[in-house]
Amino acid sequence: MAILEVNNLSKRFGDLEVLRDISFSVEEGQVVSIIGPSGSGKSTLLRCINQLERADGGEINVCGMNMMKTADGKAVYAPKKTLREIRLRIGLVFQNFNLFPHKSVMENIIEAPVHVLKKAKTEAVSEANELIRKMGLTGKEKSYPCELSGGQQQRVSIARALALKPDVLFFDEPTSALDPELTGEILKVIKELAEEKMTMVIVTHEMEFARDVSNHVIFMDGGFIVEEGDPAELFGNTQNERTKQFLKRFKGM
Repeated sequence: MAILEVNNLSKRFGDLEVLRDISFSVEEGQVVSIIGPSGSGKSTLLRCINQLERADGGEINVCGMNMMKTADGKAVYAPKKTLREIRLRIGLVFQNFNLFPHKSVMENIIEAPVHVLKKAKTEAVSEANELIRKMGLTGKEKSYPCELSGGQQQRVSIARALALKPDVLFFDEPTSALDPELTGEILKVIKELAEEKMTMVIVTHEMEFARDVSNHVIFMDGGFIVEEGDPAELFGNTQNERTKQFLKRFKGM
């Protein structure tokens, strides 16, 4: 079953067309990595799907619900109630953590379950404790973001996103703000989620990670999907010259 369907998506910033006729789908339990040079539209694509940017055309369906479509040449979004329901079905982990600096680890994680899902605080805390254990953060429940390493902050961000129990989890360059040692911590967490069959869409510059963890890889450049397919084929036997040029920059490719 396709959890996410994107058809002919387009997005402009003034005269600059940053997404051009983007179409792809994500099946339940699938891990899709989106790679490509900076400025290729990867992050904008995720922001459109997560309702942080409004698309100009095309269609997006999430968990069987239509989020937006094109009618009479204009983007038409679903009613607010449907958009809210879609937001609750997806999670986004940002590259720069986006934690509440004045709230503890526990408070960051339970914020949405208590105030958005209206869960009882005791239930939210119980579930948060399990996520804290899973993320290797036991003992940090009362710590504030400024007291944590970058890797720990990103693990809190992942726990916060998982607290809403999303059907699909998006990552926007989750390791770009981290040094190599901390990058390994986060990639290990994401690999564990993949082993649990968590549906994920990951924008990343970590090529070996994308090759090893993904079921499907999309290569974007200039707002287009240049190539997509099986990781082994795309990384090991691509016939596309633009993809070859891009991958030459990375060791082990």
